[in-house]
Amino acid sequence: MTHVVTDNCINCKHTDCVEVCPVDCFHEGPNFLVIDPDECIDCTLCVEECPVGAIFPELDVPAGQEGFLGINAELAREWPVLAAKKPALEDAAAWDGVPDKLPLLRR
Repeated sequence: MTHVVTDNCINCKHTDCVEVCPVDCFHEGPNFLVIDPDECIDCTLCVEECPVGAIFPELDVPAGQEGFLGINAELAREWPVLAAKKPALEDAAAWDGVPDKLPLLRR
């Protein structure tokens, strides 16, 4: 099983999760992070570290966000690995909890 980064990460991009990942399965895009499902070892460490609650086990992805399973898998193949913590986006706090951010995802 893998974990999935969902909607609330868009325009926040906190990287606390990256710092605790033992297998470097996070990939970074312009305004979002994704988890490579082939690299994730289901350790669950990232879930508690995400300050905006955007990471879920694949079987517990909230209703309506199932599409993020495919988005994570697709973009993990395209985006570079991120293995170290970086500052969140400048206005991350303003975006936390804003619903339906998928149209804002920059590929």
